[in-house]
Amino acid sequence: MSPRMSAGERREMAIKAAVAEFARGGYEGTSTAAIAERVGVSQPYMFRLFPSKRALFLAAIDRCFADIEALLRDAAGGRSGTDATAEMADAYRRILAEDPHLLRFQLQIYAAAVGDEEIGRIGHARWARLWRLISDVSGAEPAEVTRFMAIGMLVNVLTAFQVPYTPGPALPESLRDWAEGLRGAAPDAVDTGEER
Repeated sequence: MSPRMSAGERREMAIKAAVAEFARGGYEGTSTAAIAERVGVSQPYMFRLFPSKRALFLAAIDRCFADIEALLRDAAGGRSGTDATAEMADAYRRILAEDPHLLRFQLQIYAAAVGDEEIGRIGHARWARLWRLISDVSGAEPAEVTRFMAIGMLVNVLTAFQVPYTPGPALPESLRDWAEGLRGAAPDAVDTGEER
């Protein structure tokens, strides 16, 4: 028999489960019942942990950004300049490969922000924090921070679309080669490696 969990521990489990479920179904397509089932609690108990589905979604957004910030800070490990940004970029690419929920949930956050002012404001503030973190940790100039964040978003899209690429300085050429390799191919004729 496992030891009894505190409400705080259950909240943590609920947030992790929410990230996974919202990543799959988005805000509108995810039920609190599915999240409760993943946590192993009843739906009424879930509402004791979080007063609403929206409160749980907002907590999951906060956790997603906090986890990314911690990942980048830890990856930099006291380095500065391009050493720091290279380590942060490598860590980010690894976590996308290891935790597909992180990428999917980020994409759901961006989609939800389009029509929701509160989520847009939260995203606005959290992106500012990411910017400051990257700038402060690396000491990079604004142009380099912009490039780092832009490539991060590009990597999100490449990963979502399962586009093969070579990270680092060879990225532009690898994308050119990939795109040229598909020249003339019908959009539905592209092999993504998945069965239909």
